[in-house]
Amino acid sequence: MEQFPISGSNYITDADLTELFVRSSGPGGQNVNKVSTAVLLRFDLKNCETLSPYIKTRASELAGSRMTKSGEILIQAERFRTQEQNRADARDRLLKLLKQASERPKFRKPTRPTLASKRRRLEKKTQRGSTKQNRKKPNFD
Repeated sequence: MEQFPISGSNYITDADLTELFVRSSGPGGQNVNKVSTAVLLRFDLKNCETLSPYIKTRASELAGSRMTKSGEILIQAERFRTQEQNRADARDRLLKLLKQASERPKFRKPTRPTLASKRRRLEKKTQRGSTKQNRKKPNFD
């Protein structure tokens, strides 16, 4: 059984993955109608015991529409002409998603604009306003 490391003691195994081979709509010419080269990879995130709860929640957020209601991540790979390349592509995309989920997002410290930048902005606004005022037809009344 092959293990795929994510981060630290977190990993997934072959047993966690289910692959279904379907016909592809991508490249392949006439062969596309005969051979099932596209891969539909299912990963049961909800029941995976080797991932931390933090990674599970982050991965479910990052997966978006690829996440099913039953807690599975679906990845469809059909970029390549061969089954093996599509299989490797689907696994790589899943591992990339899980590794991204394992990284904690940077905390953004909110900042305020400086007094000088506020003044510069207001000066530019008044200058632009006076330019527009000068474009008006003169009023001789």
